[in-house]
Amino acid sequence: MVYGDYDVDGCTAVALVYRFLRQYYSHIDYYIPDRYEEGYGISKKGIDYAAETGVGLIIVLDCGIKAIEEIAYAKSLGIEFVICDHHVPDEVLPDAVAILNPKRRDNVYPYTDLSGCGVGFKYMQAFAISNGIEFNKLNQLLDLCAVSIATDIVPIMGENRILAYHGLRCLNSNPSIGLRAIIEVCGLSDRELTMNNLIFKIGPRINASGRMQTGKEAVDLLVEKDYSTALEKAVRINLYNEARKDLDKQMTEEAIDCVKDLPGLDDRRSLVIYNEDWHKGVIGIVASRLTEHYYRPAVVLTRSENMATGSARSVSGFDVYKAVQSCSDLLENFGGHTYAAGLTLPVEHVEEFSRRFEEYVAEHILDEQTEARLHIDAVVDFKDVTFRFYQQLRKFAPFGPGNMKPEFCTKKVYDYGTSKVVGRGQEHIKLELVDNKSNNVMNGIAFGQSSQARFIKTKSAFDICYSIEENTHKRGEVQLQIDDIRPSTEA
Repeated sequence: MVYGDYDVDGCTAVALVYRFLRQYYSHIDYYIPDRYEEGYGISKKGIDYAAETGVGLIIVLDCGIKAIEEIAYAKSLGIEFVICDHHVPDEVLPDAVAILNPKRRDNVYPYTDLSGCGVGFKYMQAFAISNGIEFNKLNQLLDLCAVSIATDIVPIMGENRILAYHGLRCLNSNPSIGLRAIIEVCGLSDRELTMNNLIFKIGPRINASGRMQTGKEAVDLLVEKDYSTALEKAVRINLYNEARKDLDKQMTEEAIDCVKDLPGLDDRRSLVIYNEDWHKGVIGIVASRLTEHYYRPAVVLTRSENMATGSARSVSGFDVYKAVQSCSDLLENFGGHTYAAGLTLPVEHVEEFSRRFEEYVAEHILDEQTEARLHIDAVVDFKDVTFRFYQQLRKFAPFGPGNMKPEFCTKKVYDYGTSKVVGRGQEHIKLELVDNKSNNVMNGIAFGQSSQARFIKTKSAFDICYSIEENTHKRGEVQLQIDDIRPSTEA
């Protein structure tokens, strides 16, 4: 049985290993735990299901590195485990047949930042080599690796960069049936997919299944062989994503109200908030939103039976896993990596956890980590921002952590007179801009910056920071994705 976490990394990992092995084994099943009934990681319910169905070996992906008791229980039932994980292990490891984890202290593998799906891919690569199977049988599954790498916020460096590059090529030439169906419902069928599309379009839909219903539905889609059936499943998952967006917006607004009520907010270096009525499926997203809004490590907790459970997210350069680990004596369990962690603790420990977490963050976070900063690669004029220039920049792709898109600044730009606020909540600005160095009218989009619209319309000069994208409505032209706007200070 192939067992995995209910997030994108776990679901893609399970789909990859299951799809590869089903070519050679007829008695194979997969299992995704229910986020609400079973929680994160290996569950007793999952092990019991394996025992009832005659499973003798479980390959667990993207979790399991801390499941000492659960794996001991499975062993008592005659079930062995192979663990493929990429989360930080404890001192003592589970008693499994094999443990593949590049973060083991005794690790000798040269690349340590693989995603969970990436670890699963390497396991299947070794299986293929051992059994004389040609690599092209595995190569066609790299599209799943690309999705996991993009969405799990692992560095786009080293082997991840290679896997992501070839995975994107696969997605753009011959995606698997399930992913092709998701691409269709996203309206991306006639576009060249980038890492951004995976992060903001495809990944959230796969995640929505585990957040709103069950992650198994996402795997059902990713392993589907019939396109019409896959499309039906993709449409259903798309509806989950729409419901998730509404819930996410509502909870984020409530969370910001909670933060405003925190005592001594201006002096705090971290945020910890708890509301027993919040939906467990979107607290990770809300934690990310708070981190973006306040630029501090954030922990968002809700109640699950008699326990508080939640997610932690971090700012650039600060290890939130270590901050959570410093409070381990208060926790029932926890896991994660540098920028994201999950945790469960008794409700009565929440207040003390908040105090201790803040104490650790205040002691270890650097001043420069508490404010958002943009690294500008070059100051350019609009006359330099051409489609040919964009094509040259694309050679550095795929972009992501460790290899971010080049960021540019153009100073003293003006509204052409046609910029306007757009979006369902009127939160974005669609811009048409000019500078005084050329006659070029430059199109741009500034997400979440509608508060700047009034100033822009004053016809005053302002400076912008941005990355350069292809204009999806006008092929052969560029548009700017504007990350920051400020009044120009130059005379």
